[in-house]
Amino acid sequence: MIGYVTLGVNDIEKAQAYYDALLGEIGGKRLMELEEGGFTLYGAEMGAPSLAITQPYNGEAAVPGNGNMIAIPFEQRSQIDSFYNKAIELGGSDEGAPGVRGDEGPQAFYAAYFRDPEGNKLCAFRVGPA
Repeated sequence: MIGYVTLGVNDIEKAQAYYDALLGEIGGKRLMELEEGGFTLYGAEMGAPSLAITQPYNGEAAVPGNGNMIAIPFEQRSQIDSFYNKAIELGGSDEGAPGVRGDEGPQAFYAAYFRDPEGNKLCAFRVGPA
């Protein structure tokens, strides 16, 4: 249902370095790059849901949305822990360390929240038991 999501950034080279390293941890790579605005599309393959970064088309400063967040699914809790730690190591900031939100069990929601260096909020999550 989702094709791709786009995050606005101000420093395209710094953002590319961050997302190259972070998304590389889960098999993501640059799939497309356009010169104008530095549009860079990341994903596992074309046609699968992807994440893009770019400078805003209108030329104004990129600012993170209040209430906007991109959530990335994982198969194992340990993958979430590693991904979150990598995000922080690369210069991201904590918005909620890995852990279960709510009750443990078949519908347990295990998640970690962080912001990229530009302030965009992301979540790594898994639904299900440990």
